[in-house]
Order: sequence, then C-alpha cells, then structure tokens
Amino acid sequence: MNRVRLHALDSRPDGDEWIVGRMATGQFVALPEIGKQALDLLGQGLSAAEVGERLREATGDDIDVPDFVEALLGLGFVAEVDGREVPQPAPPKPTFARIRPRHVRWVLSPVVPVLIGLLITAALLTRPPVPLGYRTLLWSPHGSAVIALGAGVGWTLLLLHECAHLVAARATGVAGRMRLGTRLQFLVMQTDISGIELAPRRHRLTAYLAGIATNLTVASVAALTAGATDGTARRILAAVTLLALLPLPFQLMVFMRTDLYFVLQDVTGCRDLYGDGVAYTKYAARRVFRRTTAVDPSRELPAHERRAVRAYSVVLVVGTALCLAFLATVTLPADITLFARAVTRLGPGHSTAQRLDATAVVVALGGVHVLWARTWWRGRRERRVSGGPSRP
Repeated sequence: MNRVRLHALDSRPDGDEWIVGRMATGQFVALPEIGKQALDLLGQGLSAAEVGERLREATGDDIDVPDFVEALLGLGFVAEVDGREVPQPAPPKPTFARIRPRHVRWVLSPVVPVLIGLLITAALLTRPPVPLGYRTLLWSPHGSAVIALGAGVGWTLLLLHECAHLVAARATGVAGRMRLGTRLQFLVMQTDISGIELAPRRHRLTAYLAGIATNLTVASVAALTAGATDGTARRILAAVTLLALLPLPFQLMVFMRTDLYFVLQDVTGCRDLYGDGVAYTKYAARRVFRRTTAVDPSRELPAHERRAVRAYSVVLVVGTALCLAFLATVTLPADITLFARAVTRLGPGHSTAQRLDATAVVVALGGVHVLWARTWWRGRRERRVSGGPSRP
C-alpha cells in the first residue's frame, strides 16, 4: 500500500479530538490530533511511508500509518488505493432525494426560531384559549368522525415531524433516511441523520428540535385559527391543537433516545450517552448480583462524561422499568383480552356484523404486533452488523 485517495470528508473540533466522517454515509469517527494530522497528510497525496516520516519528525514517535489506513478502509473513507478504486456498497438511498441542501437552507436561519417563538406566544395569548381536556378530542357525537380525524391528523403530524428532522439535516448536507423503528414496546417512525454530528452545534440542535418545533407550530396555528372561528370548525381546530401537543410528553422519555435525548447528549458533551449508560448499568448490575471484578467502563471517560453517564443510567433503569411494568400490567392484558374476544366471535353463533368487527380487530391488532416484531428484529440485525444503535 503506497498512496490513497480519500473521499470528501468533513470534520470539526471536539475538545481535544476531531470528529471526522462522511455526511453522505453518516459514518464518522473521533480522532486525536495526531490522527487528524495523518489524515490531512494522506489527503495531500503523500504515501503512507511519507506520512509516517513527517509525523516522526513532528512528534518523535513512530506512527503505524498502514494500520491507520486499514482502519480508514473499514470506515469507507478511502476511495482509491494505489490508483485502484476501492469497491464499496452503495449508501442507503436517502428519503426524498430530490430535496437538495440549497432548497431548504433557509430553515437554518436564526430568524426561523424567532418566528416560531412569536407564533407560540400569540397562541398562548389567544382568547378564548383552547381547552386541553379530553373532551376537546370528542368534538363530534359520531365516534367514527372522531377516530377518522384523530388517525388522519396523527399520521400527518408524524410525517411532518419526521420530515422536519430530515429537512433540517438535509440543509446541512446530511442525506437522512426515514423508516420505522422500535423504542421498547413502542412502534415509532424515526429519521436517521447520523451525519449531523459533523455539523456545527447550532445546526445539530436545529435538526434535533425541528420535529418538536413543527408540532408546536401546527398547534399554534390551529389554536389561533380556532380563536377566530366558532361552531364545528372551532371544535375541529381545537382537537387538532391538542392532537399536535399530545406527542410532546413522549419526548421527555430520554431513556428511549427521543429527540430530547440527542439534545441532552449534545449539551452534556457525551459521544454515546445511551451506549455508555447501558454499559455502566450492566457493570453496576453485575457488581450487585455477581460481585464481578470487571473494571468500571465509565472510568475511561472524561470526568464530565462520566458524571453524565452515571446520572443517565439511573434515568435509563427507572424509565425502562416503568415502561415495561406498564406493558405487563396494562397494555398486554388489554391487547390479549381484546384479541381473545375477537377470536371467539369469529366462530359460529355470531352475526355477520360481529364477525366483521372481530376480523377488523384481529387484523389491526395482530398486524401492529407483527409489524413491531419485524421492525424490532430488523433493527437488532442491523445493530449486530454496525456494532451500535441507529440514531433517530
């Protein structure tokens, strides 16, 4: 191995290290200063031997540049080796590929959050205010109309929420890809914007908070419009306001890597708050139940990361336990009972209407659980290949 040609790489300083990677693939790595120097010299067209000599002159240490290049090959950072193209799998096709960064760069303007803030403030001052009780959702005496509005608005808001993440990331040059995922017992839509770690902090936080900002914007517009109407239109708009706000408490469940989890991870300066939190939790559990002599994995982290990881591990354990307890005591018993009743009504002795109703329940309830299981298995298989969780 003599000379290599690197793909176009982006980088940013992060404390004493550098975050380097490809926004197109979302692959990135943290390098020490000496690694960044080696990368820059390779990018200038120097051979591995020449780079090693330069670094030896600068630091007095022998750097194994060939091994470093091998690591770069594994990351997909190398385009050619000695003039021969390196075969690589094509990156996953981005969602809405026709949207280019130049089309949506305006979302990164600092004016946008100011406008959203003014809109939210105006909505809060609306008179009469939109009632936030459950009766607001029951805007019609016809249950089918209530369900239809809830399903239509809910799925539309979910798509808009994820599109907001995608558009904000695309404005920075990150491809982004939307797909289904799981968070404990929840089936969720998620947007993979892993390459955003290479963007400036303000742009990263914009991408993380774009979904929440979209929900608040829709709720504010609906509330303001409701204040200017009456009758059925006002009731519908009030219901839309509440439907836009209902998903936001879920974002507080940072133990499931929600939008606010990534904000927390960025603000605390942690590289992998969830992964390190899981590792520390497993270590602590082994210490309690097995008296293991293993070394605390958080000891290798900087002091500020170590404190954040240990605090987060408490949130991780408590939050996960509460979610799984709710699943075991409420969700699963309700689903099993509903499913069992539906199955019994498929047999003889029941009317056609009862059988149709039972069929709808079996198909809908069974379909959701099968989709969750399939999505969970796919994510587990992908984590085995990549060595870590995907980033929503």
